[in-house]
Amino acid sequence: MKRRTLLLSALALLLVLGGSIGETIAYFSTYAEAKGGYTIELGDSTEIREEFSNWTKRVSIASDANSEPVFIRVKAFCGSRYTLSYTDATGRWSLGGDGWYYYSEIVEGGGATGELQVHIDNVPSTVTDGDSFNVVVIYESTPVRYREDGSAYADWSSVLDSGSSDEGGAA
Repeated sequence: MKRRTLLLSALALLLVLGGSIGETIAYFSTYAEAKGGYTIELGDSTEIREEFSNWTKRVSIASDANSEPVFIRVKAFCGSRYTLSYTDATGRWSLGGDGWYYYSEIVEGGGATGELQVHIDNVPSTVTDGDSFNVVVIYESTPVRYREDGSAYADWSSVLDSGSSDEGGAA
């Protein structure tokens, strides 16, 4: 009797394990490993374009051709030795109360902002070897949002893309 109970218990255990073996084999047969890859771009992208000459940085932000329409804002920083002033020949950049310069037009995919000039002030009349400067420009973009009446607005709590550039040098 004891042997029969042991044999039935072993048989029951074998049936339970045999019933779940199919799921186990299915897991291992569907798992695959691959090598190599493709670049996938998620979202929209912008990039900064700069030129520097005569202590002036000329900045514009370009949107990728496949990007959605965006609003752009820009801010520049330099060390305590110099100060910065801004010039906008296009009339489309305006200073916000938070220190950012906002571009008033919507930048469509493949488009770019007008030029914003950032002048480095307090430059000594004679620059000697070893004098250096550093101006960092940061920018952010946010997707264009629309109100119920159809008017466009920017929601800066939802930044889509941001970046910076570091233009420095030595005399």
